Amino acid sequence: MFTDRLYERAKPIWDQYLEHPFVKGIGDGSLEIDKFKFFMEQDYLYLIDYCRVFAIGCVKASRLETMTLFADLMHSTLNEEMELHRKYAERIGIRREELENTKPSATLLAYTSYMLNKSQQGSEAEVVACVLACAWSYSEIGLALNQKEGASEHEFYGDWIKMYASDEFTTLAEDMKNLMNQLADDKPEREKAHLEEIFLHTGKLEYLFWEMADKKKMWMEGSDVLNS
Repeated sequence: MFTDRLYERAKPIWDQYLEHPFVKGIGDGSLEIDKFKFFMEQDYLYLIDYCRVFAIGCVKASRLETMTLFADLMHSTLNEEMELHRKYAERIGIRREELENTKPSATLLAYTSYMLNKSQQGSEAEVVACVLACAWSYSEIGLALNQKEGASEHEFYGDWIKMYASDEFTTLAEDMKNLMNQLADDKPEREKAHLEEIFLHTGKLEYLFWEMADKKKMWMEGSDVLNS
């Protein structure tokens, strides 16, 4: 299957996710709250554009079944995943208005602009390639952290782990993998290579997102002036 090929290419990158101090900090409960706060604010903005990509998928879908899947994914993100962010914001003391008016970091803009651009230029297959790395890798991370003793019961980070380790989220990731396989099945190698390139690029941007959150950087490179 095409997703087996994608997984083999992405695995070296994804292995680094699990070793990243931010992800490990969620798993063992040691992550500083202010870093998680920064992450949730930026991730909330990410999910807004993530939903826009699903909306593009609805427009480009060639079958009603595919359109329904994109619509279901958008609904789940808007009403479940983003609700988790809103609940965390409330616990941390961030008003919803503040959450929605967060200034985007350079890493966030690089990521979401890439997804939106590739989705608008391409077909439904490009849309799936743009969003698959996020959903699939978060499912992998959630399931891995859930295996750590007591991680899902942590008083603060437990809900985050449970969300991404849930059967519902696992099913969403599997649905997207299945759709990717269906759409890539009869494509020539040149087009498969293009989809793989998108998938790997978004996977690298995912890693940069963890880096951004861990360092609380609005700009990842350059002098401190850029991060003021």
